[in-house]
Amino acid sequence: MQAQQTQCEREIQKLRDRLVHMSVKVRAMISGSLRALVERDDGLARTLIACDKDINRLEIASDQLCLRILAKRQPVATQLRTVALCVKMVTDLERIGDLAAHICEEVLALNAEPAQEIDPDLPMLGQWVETMVQASMSAFVQHDANAARQVLKDDERADLCFAQVFRRLLLAMVHDTQEVSRARRLQTIATHLERIGDHATNLARLVIFMVEGKDVRHTLGRSAS
Repeated sequence: MQAQQTQCEREIQKLRDRLVHMSVKVRAMISGSLRALVERDDGLARTLIACDKDINRLEIASDQLCLRILAKRQPVATQLRTVALCVKMVTDLERIGDLAAHICEEVLALNAEPAQEIDPDLPMLGQWVETMVQASMSAFVQHDANAARQVLKDDERADLCFAQVFRRLLLAMVHDTQEVSRARRLQTIATHLERIGDHATNLARLVIFMVEGKDVRHTLGRSAS
């Protein structure tokens, strides 16, 4: 039985390491998509869209590892909770990768139009939600529920920034009908970034549950859609 539990712990650590590796990749996709937007870099945007396949492969491999642990290692209560939460975290990370790839698709469409100034709060929003993802995963590694709660508070700032950007783009469309197509694409990018922030808060909520056993999904902040 002791050997079984030791093997279980090793595989859970492997699972945790895989999630951290996955989070590094999706954070690189977020920052890269913003750079592609600001620098109008089609090549980078296409590369990042292709990178989403790597995230999908990591999701499948992580899910398979979770199933193997559950089926063969007989995890005890705390181990079982960790594995169950990792399944959920993998899903949030994969969706963040999808959203970053969708941003790159919008960037390619924008780059086909004449270059214009971008609202500086849009890259700022992107940097903020990337930091939230990093903070959530750091809290996961360190078993730090307080750091995870800070991410929930940070989401309020991200939501405010999103609302300001969205409002300014809406006003731009009202004042100049020629801006409608471009502004809508930028609104879509802002929406994708805001949803990445929501997934980061989901990750933080899962960390709180992992550390404290408290389910805060419907008591603090909003859930990702």
